[in-house]
Amino acid sequence: MDYDYMSFHREKDVHNKCYGGRLWCIKDICGIICAILTWLLIIYAEFVVMAVILIPTINTLYSSLNTAIFQSLAFLAFASHLKTMFTDPGAVLKGNATKEMIEQMGFRDGQVIFKCPKCCSIKPDRAHHCSVCQRCIRKMDHHCPWVNNCVGENNQKYFVLFTFYIAGMSLHSLFLCIQQFATCVRQEWKECSTFSPPATVVLLLFLAFEALLFAIFTVVMLGTQLQAIWNDETGIEQLKKEEARWVRNSRWKSIQAVFGRFSIAWFSPFTSPPKGKTKQDSYLYSV
Repeated sequence: MDYDYMSFHREKDVHNKCYGGRLWCIKDICGIICAILTWLLIIYAEFVVMAVILIPTINTLYSSLNTAIFQSLAFLAFASHLKTMFTDPGAVLKGNATKEMIEQMGFRDGQVIFKCPKCCSIKPDRAHHCSVCQRCIRKMDHHCPWVNNCVGENNQKYFVLFTFYIAGMSLHSLFLCIQQFATCVRQEWKECSTFSPPATVVLLLFLAFEALLFAIFTVVMLGTQLQAIWNDETGIEQLKKEEARWVRNSRWKSIQAVFGRFSIAWFSPFTSPPKGKTKQDSYLYSV
């Protein structure tokens, strides 16, 4: 019976799925536009940094070193964005709040069970309903249009890495812009760029503005996320000042719950911390 129920729901629970149900994706036009805009801004930074600043002097140690740093940051930022966007943030199965399923999940007599009236799901502790995703999300922090997804239990690590690498990329771009302006002024705009002086100024000014804006935004967001992880409290819980019904983890366990055991894998968007699931969890997770 367990198998039949789970098979049925895996076939029917296809909302926010694409690529034959293998990939999580939110079909929200505003979020899709914001995500594409994010990619375009990264591509613009790539173009200006490489074509205007670094490639003209690529044979020097300064350009080679900065190219390696910038390309690493850009690749990791882009990969982290994709992982955040296409990872199920911790969606709860729809329609599992039936008497039969509650009995199968092994809840104790008298145990309080919260039900979401919008998606007819049993809400685990710390789960909240997202009106954009139209699902209940475990440990939902917020819905971010820039990644076209909720930030929740399964993808918070990737979102933190995305803000970290975008902040690093922005600060590096700002440094390179200042250095290039100084070089061009010192050389009286002769042979400081393959573009004309007016075009170079416009390209560098727009990149500096973009880098400064995103550096401020992502540094603030990164600090907010790290504070939430440190305090074992999501953004929604802080905003609603919810009373903690859950058992708070220690600082270190709270960090490990998001990033896993300390290793170089903390900084990789291609690894995720192992998550142990209980019997009840197998009926609650959508994938």
